[in-house]
Formats: sequence, C-alpha cells, structure tokens
Amino acid sequence: MRSIEAVLLDWRGTLVHTPALTVWIERSLRRAGLDASPAEVRRIETALLAALREPEIERAWADADCSVERHRRSYDLLFAAAGIPSELADVLYEVESDPAENPFAPDVPDLLARLAGAGIRIAIISDIHFDLRPVFATAGLDRYVDSYVLSYEHGVQKPDPAIFRIALAELAVEPGAALMVGDRSRYDGAAVEVGVPTLLVPPLTDPAEQRLHLVLAACGLVG
Repeated sequence: MRSIEAVLLDWRGTLVHTPALTVWIERSLRRAGLDASPAEVRRIETALLAALREPEIERAWADADCSVERHRRSYDLLFAAAGIPSELADVLYEVESDPAENPFAPDVPDLLARLAGAGIRIAIISDIHFDLRPVFATAGLDRYVDSYVLSYEHGVQKPDPAIFRIALAELAVEPGAALMVGDRSRYDGAAVEVGVPTLLVPPLTDPAEQRLHLVLAACGLVG
C-alpha cells in the first residue's frame, strides 16, 4: 500500500465548528443591538431560507467563494431578497466573516502535530473569502501548515477539480499519495475525481467534538 505523503484539510465543518443558522442570526441581532427574541430569529431564518431557494440567489452562490467581491455580492443579493435591512445585513456579514465564530475542534492541534511529525505535508484547502493564515497563526498552528489553497486567491472553488490540482502542485505530491479530508460529499468528495483518496467525516455539530483520529488511522498513525 502506498503511504500517504500529504493531507489536504478542509476548514469549516472539518477543523472548526460553524454555528447553526439560528445561532448566526441571534448573535448578529445581539451585536447590532436589535431584538433577538426567538420569534424574531425564526422570522429572519424563514426569510433567509426562502431567499436561498430563488434561482438568482442559487446562481450567485454557485461561485461565491471565487473572490471577495463575489462573496459579498452573493450575500447582498440574499439579504435583499430576504428583506433584511442594511444595518442588520452588514452585521450578519460581519459575523459570518469573523473567524472567532469558528472555534477549532480540540483534536486539531494533535492531528496537525502528529502529521507534521511524521513528515506528512499539510495543505488547508478551503472555499473561503478571507485569509486563513492569521487564523492558524493566532492558534499557534501555522508552523504545521505547508500550504494554504484558498478559493478567493485562485478564482476557483470546490468542487472544481482545479483547486485540488493546485494543492497537489503546491505540495509537490502525486494524487495517489495524498489524502483529502472534508465534511461535504459534493464539494470535498470531488477530490476523488482527480485521483485523491478522500475521507469524509461528519460535519462538526459541537465545538468539543473529536473525530480526527479517523485521519490519523487513515494515515497509519494510530497508537
């Protein structure tokens, strides 16, 4: 069996916890100093979910993470379709883009340290509209990461095979010697289309959840 030389790691849902829609709305309302009652949260949630089903919004979101401008435009369209006032829309976007709202799972430091200690190269590959390098640096984890492949920097996002090829090229590794780890079959799972073995883990539903031992097992690093 060919040994794994590199691991490509998704960020949101895989390494960090992303708050539920209702939590995002409530935190935004509180930050804006607005009514954050359960009824108001439900009202806004219903409006946002309805807007997401509109064809124009679906088209805008298909490549929203390919640039900072597209990302903001896609959210502006969503907020407008949902009837969200501008003062709340700005705060909703601010909270969505705040990495402090996405805490690392407790087993991330051990995972990265053990992978790096075994000589396995690490890439963070994410559909994102802001720089993750400071996020990892603040957490003291940047020393383990060899490459950051961020969609907005390359104008391409998952599931486009090009983003996986970029990561492989930056790590100088063949597809069969890499492992993609993510939480979404449609997006992260697309790595198999370029020949990269892929491990899909359930999305983090609790900031304290630990399931990254599965990655270590896949790399033969258990024990």
